[in-house]
Amino acid sequence: MIRLVLFDIDGTLIRTKGIGGRSFGATFRTVFGQEHKPETVNFAGRTDSSLLREFFQHYQIAHNQENLDKFIEAYVFWLEHLMHDFGGHVCAGVTELIEDFKALPDRPIMGILTGNLRIGAEIKLRHHGIWEHFEFGVFADDHEDRNQLAAIAKERAGQMIGRKLKGEDILIIGDTPRDIDCARYIGAKILAVATGGHTMEELREHNPTWLVESLVGVRAGDLNA
Repeated sequence: MIRLVLFDIDGTLIRTKGIGGRSFGATFRTVFGQEHKPETVNFAGRTDSSLLREFFQHYQIAHNQENLDKFIEAYVFWLEHLMHDFGGHVCAGVTELIEDFKALPDRPIMGILTGNLRIGAEIKLRHHGIWEHFEFGVFADDHEDRNQLAAIAKERAGQMIGRKLKGEDILIIGDTPRDIDCARYIGAKILAVATGGHTMEELREHNPTWLVESLVGVRAGDLNA
């Protein structure tokens, strides 16, 4: 039985029209005087902390706390501004599936597993009114490596329920091969959904437990066997 459900954010819960990348670019332009070209870095499935390290290295900017603080302050400004103008939308079927999990007699813990910085995740999900659905999360602030984020989530949820979780107790829902890989890293089940930047065929190559075009019509009971 599933005791923990972990949702990715971008491409899984919401579509934001590349606002994260735009906010990165605007921050590096206004704070560090660097004009970011979108093709320079692939954002899909990455953690913001690993992206920051790559950006700083690419532009030869010192990766220190002072520059990180400067980045985050400006990034929050740009993200809130762009969310207001180009906020995107909640992916079809998301709200219904969340409510379906909540209605289970022995409902699982609902959490976030994302490469977003925590403040960025909160801004995005509060904008769409779904932040409060989740009891906890693991974020890029916790670790650069997405696989390690999955391990941290497994440990934290186990502490919440008072027993160690097995991989089979956990379901990760995501839209990239990296989501599939991190689920496999902790032995979790994975529901891959083709609502992000990857096709059904690309996701199928990574052998997820379940694969769907969207979350429309997906029932919690069918995933909880």
